[in-house]
Amino acid sequence: MSEKITLLLVDDHSIVRIGLKALINYQKDMSIVGEAKNGEEAIRLVRKLQPDVVIMDLMMPKLNGADATKQILCEYPNTKIIILTSYGTSADLARAVANGAVGAQIKDAPPENLLAAVRSAVQGKTAYASELKPLLMEPPPELTDLQLKMLGSVVRGLSNTEIATEFGLSLISTKRKLAAIFLALGAANRAEAAGIALQKHLLKL
Repeated sequence: MSEKITLLLVDDHSIVRIGLKALINYQKDMSIVGEAKNGEEAIRLVRKLQPDVVIMDLMMPKLNGADATKQILCEYPNTKIIILTSYGTSADLARAVANGAVGAQIKDAPPENLLAAVRSAVQGKTAYASELKPLLMEPPPELTDLQLKMLGSVVRGLSNTEIATEFGLSLISTKRKLAAIFLALGAANRAEAAGIALQKHLLKL
């Protein structure tokens, strides 16, 4: 590692990168060596710049943070990757950590949290925000894409009849499929199912 911690910023929103640059450039022990707006660019820049730490957005076009993390660490296993997220599912976040991310922080958290995470990462420690730890410790229920979409309709407050129309199903089939979703979630009713979906960040809202 160089005298300063070198960082690559990866986020598809330029305003987020601007904010991160302003924060990190003020730190005497950190230096930004590059920026990328998606996972594909991140991989190319890691190969070129070999930063100590990559601050990686979770949800991006072309290649998301979880998959980019896996590819980067396959080639450069000593790179430290910290996921930065404002939304996303627990499955996405858990997959990023399973792929080797050593930290996960929330975008709107106090700036010192991210700085502390970077410094912890280069010391070989993990740095997961306390709010995100429950999503990593408890595996999310396994639902199919159709079940997740139907669950999203439940969260939006649609009735069984409206859901049946939305998905081109009979009312009986809709009720059966919703019952299976509630069973998988351990929910007794629609309200509980919606609450679990929001609490566990199962939906990309």
